[in-house]
Amino acid sequence: MRTERRPNWWAGVLPTVVLPIAVAVFTVVGTGFAQRFGTGPRLLDPLGGILLLAGPAALVARRWNPPVVFAGIAAALLIYLAAGYPFGPVPLAAFVALGTTVGQGHRRAGYALAAVTFAGVLVVHVLRNPGTGFPLAGASAWLAWIAAIIAGAELWRARRERREQAKAAAAEAERRRGSEERLRIARDLHDVLGHHISLINVQAGVALYLMDDDPEQARSALTAIKQSSRELLREMRSTLGVLRGVDEEPPHQPVAGLARLDELVQATRAAGLPVTVEIGGEPRELPPSVDTAAYRIIQEALTNTRKHAGPARASVLLTYTEDGITVRIDDDGTGPAGSSDGGDGLPGMRERAAALGGTLTAGPRPGGGFRVDAHLLTTGGNR
Repeated sequence: MRTERRPNWWAGVLPTVVLPIAVAVFTVVGTGFAQRFGTGPRLLDPLGGILLLAGPAALVARRWNPPVVFAGIAAALLIYLAAGYPFGPVPLAAFVALGTTVGQGHRRAGYALAAVTFAGVLVVHVLRNPGTGFPLAGASAWLAWIAAIIAGAELWRARRERREQAKAAAAEAERRRGSEERLRIARDLHDVLGHHISLINVQAGVALYLMDDDPEQARSALTAIKQSSRELLREMRSTLGVLRGVDEEPPHQPVAGLARLDELVQATRAAGLPVTVEIGGEPRELPPSVDTAAYRIIQEALTNTRKHAGPARASVLLTYTEDGITVRIDDDGTGPAGSSDGGDGLPGMRERAAALGGTLTAGPRPGGGFRVDAHLLTTGGNR
């Protein structure tokens, strides 16, 4: 279906139609009263009526180009006054145009046109009333009205700009949150895929090697592959469900966290990497973000050990501190259990720790092997 775009001068019925009509009615009625009291040497005629209504009529299109509309209304006003027609609320349309010009951000043009119009009104008055001197009282009243209108327009413009800036800031914050969420999902996918694919690869090699000599052990390896692939599918579905917006139901399986550390350790041992776990401090419930980050860091570190450290043993030390939790993963392997493959493992772990206001270091440890040491905060950071 084709939708027509509204013209740029349209701002709704109230400002575009009702306001100009109200200005026209007020101007005509007020000028009629002024003519009764003889405020001008010339009575209204058709030309005077056209000039009188030209300003209110031009207000309909004032948002199209405020300075141009303001200039046209000011010109009609000066011609009307120079012709000697009755002086009533004729400047009202010009005041509205001035407010729109300044309020829409055309400040210099608004100030310049207001000054020229004010000077033109004074010149017309002096020329039509020679010998009366400078109209100090009338000029002061005009200046007061102009100053009040400009002040009101500036306040309205500043308020509108603040609202626009607030909307822009909110949109930027939403965009940043979306980027952070996409980054978190990418890290989760990297960790899940790396861990389970590594397990599947190891168990598949064991199954192939023992297929003929030890069918029972090969069967155990294939069973481990089945379990790991099922877990991989479940975790991928849970992670990608965020992108599809289908996470409205509560999860049927526990989310990744230290409560599942035993499962992780058992699967790692089944893949051929001996792992020991030690817990220090007083265990307590952690914020979900910290709990998930700790689990993912351990998962990624053990995956890197299996992939890069060669024949090795690993140990996991969890220490609960007053401000968070410390996670240390050591191995005694001979290979580079770090980022020598150019992957995203260690950078991803560091980003997880930094997002929580914590730190993570990784490198060779004294006595050989590799160490990953992370401190995650629960008292600050982006939880």
